[in-house]
Amino acid sequence: MSTEASSRAGRTDPAPGALLLCRAEPDSVAPVARLLRERMLLTCAGQGWSVLVPEGGPWLRGEEPVDRVMTGWATALAVGAPWAVLALWWDAERGGYTLASGFRRPVGYIWLTNGTPVGEDEAMRTFAARLGLDPVLDVQSLDRLAQPDPASDARARLRGLLAVLTRVGLSLPAGLAPGESADRLREVVRDRPDAVPIEWENRRETVRDELQVAAGRRLTPWLPWSGDPKARALALAQLAAGLPLAAWGLRHRSGGWLAAGTLLLAHGALGVLYDLSHPRD
Repeated sequence: MSTEASSRAGRTDPAPGALLLCRAEPDSVAPVARLLRERMLLTCAGQGWSVLVPEGGPWLRGEEPVDRVMTGWATALAVGAPWAVLALWWDAERGGYTLASGFRRPVGYIWLTNGTPVGEDEAMRTFAARLGLDPVLDVQSLDRLAQPDPASDARARLRGLLAVLTRVGLSLPAGLAPGESADRLREVVRDRPDAVPIEWENRRETVRDELQVAAGRRLTPWLPWSGDPKARALALAQLAAGLPLAAWGLRHRSGGWLAAGTLLLAHGALGVLYDLSHPRD
């Protein structure tokens, strides 16, 4: 067997996996994450950060690429929120990220498994600006991740990205590392005492409970039920944006974008429902 063949035989390609990093505390993330209707585990990921670990996903069944699903989920979670959502993903051929924030167009970058950059340099600068990173030191670190480096594969590039984010409070639990399998990621989070299971119970009581939490505890004052004209406008905007996204997801059989559209529709409907059931004087 040749040296090249031996190298290929001894190399283990990364199993598909993904993480959703939210720049918010778990209490703020949980009510929104439930609307994705996906089983996930939620835990703290540093000061002002949370991480969602999917229990499964269309990419594990070969139904849809992991990057497309994660872009849809990140977009849905970030719409209308004052915090950004960063999706990290990898499979046997590539690895990358998607950053979603508000109604702005998501920005992302991709590396081939061997670390070859195939993204746009401007994406890194936009990434830094939206997360409030240092425009000099942090941007220089990000620029190096976009340069050829035979010693760094996609997994190393994603670790480098996470290292930059430690400067703004991110601290992933030990064991949550790019390149790990979905089973390993779930195992790591499941053993944490602060892990919270995220599930959609599909009952009217779920909607009622979310409204009561928002009205009473004000854990998420940015949501459509915050009780002012801007909140009403946001709820209507979410309904308007969710319908075409859901239709596009159905037409193209894209689970990620269907989830994004469904979440927007559900969130907008909750806002309108709350507004109608709590008339203002």
